[in-house]
Amino acid sequence: MSKSYVAPAAVLVVTAITGGWLLQEGVDRAENVYVQMRVLQEVVDRIESSFVEEVDESTLYDSAIEGLIQDLGDPHTSLIPASDYEDLRIRTEGEYGGVGLEVSDRNGYVTVVSPIPGGPGERVGVRAGDQFFEIEGVAADTMLTDQAVALLRGSPGSEVTVRMLRPGVDEPIEFTLEREIIHLKAVPFAVLLEYRVGYVPLLTVRETSSAEVSAAVDSLRREGMRALVFDLRGNPGGLLDEGIAVTDLFLDEGEVIVETRGRAHGENQEFRASDPDRYEDMPVVVLVDASSASASEIIAGALQDHDRAALVGETTFGKGSVQSLFRLTGGDVLKLTTARWYTPLGRSIHLNPADRPAETDHGLAISGQAVPPVSLEGRPEYLTPSGRVAYGGGGITPDLVVAPEMLTEEEVGGVRALFPRFGRFSGAVFNFAVDYVRGHPGLQPGFTVSDAELGQLFETLPDFDAQVSREEFERSRRFVRYQLEHEIAGQAWGQTGEFLQSRAYDRQLEAALDLLRGVRTTDELLAAVRARATAVGN
Repeated sequence: MSKSYVAPAAVLVVTAITGGWLLQEGVDRAENVYVQMRVLQEVVDRIESSFVEEVDESTLYDSAIEGLIQDLGDPHTSLIPASDYEDLRIRTEGEYGGVGLEVSDRNGYVTVVSPIPGGPGERVGVRAGDQFFEIEGVAADTMLTDQAVALLRGSPGSEVTVRMLRPGVDEPIEFTLEREIIHLKAVPFAVLLEYRVGYVPLLTVRETSSAEVSAAVDSLRREGMRALVFDLRGNPGGLLDEGIAVTDLFLDEGEVIVETRGRAHGENQEFRASDPDRYEDMPVVVLVDASSASASEIIAGALQDHDRAALVGETTFGKGSVQSLFRLTGGDVLKLTTARWYTPLGRSIHLNPADRPAETDHGLAISGQAVPPVSLEGRPEYLTPSGRVAYGGGGITPDLVVAPEMLTEEEVGGVRALFPRFGRFSGAVFNFAVDYVRGHPGLQPGFTVSDAELGQLFETLPDFDAQVSREEFERSRRFVRYQLEHEIAGQAWGQTGEFLQSRAYDRQLEAALDLLRGVRTTDELLAAVRARATAVGN
């Protein structure tokens, strides 16, 4: 009888002791944190009052916060000042009150790089190359770009008067522009190519992306599209929920799109398609490259895992983490990594910064983009339902790896000589393009800048012969021609023109079109990509 009470008594004693110890540990931890906070405040106060040189107290707190964030070792966690948060909101929400002009510093003036199609600036006749002389009567020749943008933005419906300098025109031209909500397009255009293949580029993943993608694809289907090239190259990602919504367009109801895993409550979630496949069995090729990141990788990963699309291009960036925004006192915003995300097959594609290839190992594409080497060594393998191999542990590797048009070592040497002076080079290219467009009113996509015209460009580069030899310029001729033709096409016809002009160099798009030629179903497409990958040893 007595034995039956001994154990519980012992348990009670141990529990009481243990509970007391745990309680005391919690008190100690709380007191320790409190002491550390006091010490931090004392250090700041002492430095502010007694350091040999005067120090702004606010900068000390900024430095402490910056050090705290840096110690996390996460490049995606940062403190966003209140003054910068509006720009972030515009990039993700996709609209603002303004005049629809993309501007930049050129030759000491705030210069129009491109009017946004359909915006107030384009409608009244502002052109690429126009320079701001006055904004609301305020001289603009000494303004920084940010200052000019602040004056140009305002309430929709209000007006702003500007005077612009234009090459070839003696006097400033006056324009009155009515501000309106400017919608930044996630899908800037959509075109029907040969073989009745549609082409839809998604530049970023913002609040309107899924609606824009579906509208573009639906429009091309009405024109007779039977297959799609969905271009995610250069897409840095954006909003998680919109990445899910875009993916949902191509998957069946109930299919897993992505899973997030984190420590905080509510971070462990599984997201599934909520609607039937809107484009059932339409063959889709997704183009990706090393700049495809975050939400664009979610789209590509889910479509690859479910055998819904074939991926062509380069291994993606490898940003497999989720950031949340937290408003702080004073209006600043903490962007904090709160979870990692996983593809439907359970792949984590996150690549640690320390594991990224060294820049010296990168090649250089004709566009000037650095191209990292492809390595599959040590990466975990997963099998899709059709038996395709999908890789985890460092970006999403396409089913068919196709490098962009690359420069030779000799050409790279010439281009690297230009890079230290690239700001001046870009300004000269921009100015040359402005004159070229004005002097060629019948210009059509597919034009070629002649060697003689490239020589004229070199002559416009001030003092370049003293820093970049004519020989080095000649070695970079193919790169220079690409940059100049791209700039001319953009000024003449916008992003659609840039795309059409650059097609001659786009090996990845051509590979996608070759895969889609003649295929009628997704199964036929997957068979074609397996055959092509085997043939090239991919």
